[in-house]
Amino acid sequence: MKKNHDYLSITRRHWLALASAVVARPANLFGNPSTVDPAAPVPASDSIIDAHVHVWPKFGTLYPLASEFSEKDVVPASFTPDELFSHCRPLQVARIVLIQMNFFGFDNTYMLDCIEKFPGIFSGVAVIDHDKSDVKGTMTDLRKRGVRGYRLYANRANVMQWQTSKGIHTMFEHGAETGQAMCMLSDPDAIPGIEKLCERYPKTTVVIDHFSRIGMRGTVQEDELNALCRLAKYSKVYVKTSAFYALGAKKAPYADLLPMIRRLKDAYGAERLMWASDCPYQVDAPHTYGASVELLRDRADFLNMNEKKLILSGTAEKVFFGQ
Repeated sequence: MKKNHDYLSITRRHWLALASAVVARPANLFGNPSTVDPAAPVPASDSIIDAHVHVWPKFGTLYPLASEFSEKDVVPASFTPDELFSHCRPLQVARIVLIQMNFFGFDNTYMLDCIEKFPGIFSGVAVIDHDKSDVKGTMTDLRKRGVRGYRLYANRANVMQWQTSKGIHTMFEHGAETGQAMCMLSDPDAIPGIEKLCERYPKTTVVIDHFSRIGMRGTVQEDELNALCRLAKYSKVYVKTSAFYALGAKKAPYADLLPMIRRLKDAYGAERLMWASDCPYQVDAPHTYGASVELLRDRADFLNMNEKKLILSGTAEKVFFGQ
C-alpha cells in the first residue's frame, strides 16, 4: 500500500510551481506593526493563531531526511521557529500549528523538539505510518507530546484504499476518543471518498487543508466547491482557508478567493473555518505574510468582527489548542 507521505513528495513541486503573486504590505489585526517587538510575548486574547506552518532546520545529521529526499529537495534551506517569528510576531500571531514536513517522513522529531522548546506556542500535526501494528499506541504517545492531529495525503487513489485500511480505521476511531483530528491534504476528486469516512466516523474531527486545493489550477470550479460545501453536514468537519499564494489568480491581495470563502462561511459557519498561512511558502517573494492576514482581516467585508476572530483564532484554538 502506498505510504502516507509518498503523495506529497510528488505534488509539493507541482503546488509550488503554480504559485505567483505581487507584493502586498504587511498588516496587523489589533495594532500597528511598527510598534510590535517580534521577540516579545503577545497576549493570547489579542492574538491570531496560524493553523498551518512547516518548519525545518538547515540540512544536517541531527535531523536526517527521509530516504527518498536529498538536500537539493530542501527549499528553502531552512525555516526555523526564529525565522517564522520574524514574519508572524509583527502580525500579532502568537500561536502556531506545526505540520510535519514530508522531508522527514514518519520521523516527527524536529517538530516535537520545537513544541517542547516553545511551550504553549506550538501544537502539532504529525505524520505516522498507519500500516504499523501499534497505531493506537503511537497516537496516544504523540498526544502527550502536543500532537493534536495527523496529516493524511488524500489523493483519490489513497482515499479509495483507506476505505478498507485497518490502520486508517484505527486512526479515525482512536482520534474520536482522544480528540485528535484527521487533517486531509486533499484533491477535489477525493472529497467523495472523504465523505464516506466522515459518514462512518461522525465523531472524528476532520480538517480539510487549503480549501481541498480547489482553484490550484487557476479557476474555482463550482462543482468542486459544491462538493466541499456538502461536507458541512458533518458537524466535525472543518476547513482551512489557507495557501492563498497557490490558488486562484495567485496574486495579492487574493480578492478573487473571497467568493469561495463566503460560500464556505455560509455552509460551515465561521466557527468551522480557520485561517492559516502555509508558511514558508506564503512568504516566498513576492508573497508576504501580511497579505495573507489582510484578506480575512480587511477585505472580507461579509464577516463581522466576531466571525473574523473565530476564523483567525477561535476555531484553531478549539481544534488544536483547546484540549
